Amino acid sequence: MYSDNESAIYRRFPKVPLDRRAYAFLLDFLSIWFISSFFRGFLQGLVFVIGWLALRVILVEKNRGQSLGSWAFDMKVIDVRFSKIPGLTELGKREGILGGAALLAMIGLKINFRNGLSMLLLIAPLLVDCGIAFGDQELNQAFHDRIGDTVVVQTRRGFSLDLRLKKLWFIIKGKIQSRQNRDEDRY
Repeated sequence: MYSDNESAIYRRFPKVPLDRRAYAFLLDFLSIWFISSFFRGFLQGLVFVIGWLALRVILVEKNRGQSLGSWAFDMKVIDVRFSKIPGLTELGKREGILGGAALLAMIGLKINFRNGLSMLLLIAPLLVDCGIAFGDQELNQAFHDRIGDTVVVQTRRGFSLDLRLKKLWFIIKGKIQSRQNRDEDRY
C-alpha cells in the first residue's frame, strides 16, 4: 500500500498522535479567526484566507516546517518523497484544501445554532478531511496530506505546550489534594 520511502519515514520520525495534531490545528485556526473577527462580511473571509496562507504556507516554508500550532506542539510537516520540508507548491495544495475547509467551518461556527443544519453542513468538509487520518493507521495522513504528499512528524524543536499544560495540571491537582488532606486532618 505504501512505498518503501513512506514506510521509512516513520522509522526515522515518530508518529504524531491525532489529538496533538488537532490541538495544533485548533491553535492556528483560532489565531487566524481572532484576527479576521475584526472584519465583517467578504473582508473577513479574505483576511482569513490571507492569514491562513501566511501562517500555514509561508511561515511553514520559512520556519522549518512549523506553523505556530505545530511549533507549540512539537511537530512539523515534511514531504513524503524527499523527507524534507515541502516547497510552496506542496504546502499550497495542502493548505488550499485545509484552509478552504477551515473557512467553511468558521462560517458555520459563526452561524452557530440559529441554523444547526447549515452549521453542520459547513463544518462537514473539515471533519471529513481530518477524519480520514483516523482510518490511516500507518501514516495518519488526512486528505489534505495525501493531496500535498506530506506527512506530519514529531520534532524536538518546539514549545511542548501540551506537556507543559499536563505538568501544570498535575501541580495544581497535587496542591488541591494536599490542601484537602490538610483540611481533613484538622477535623
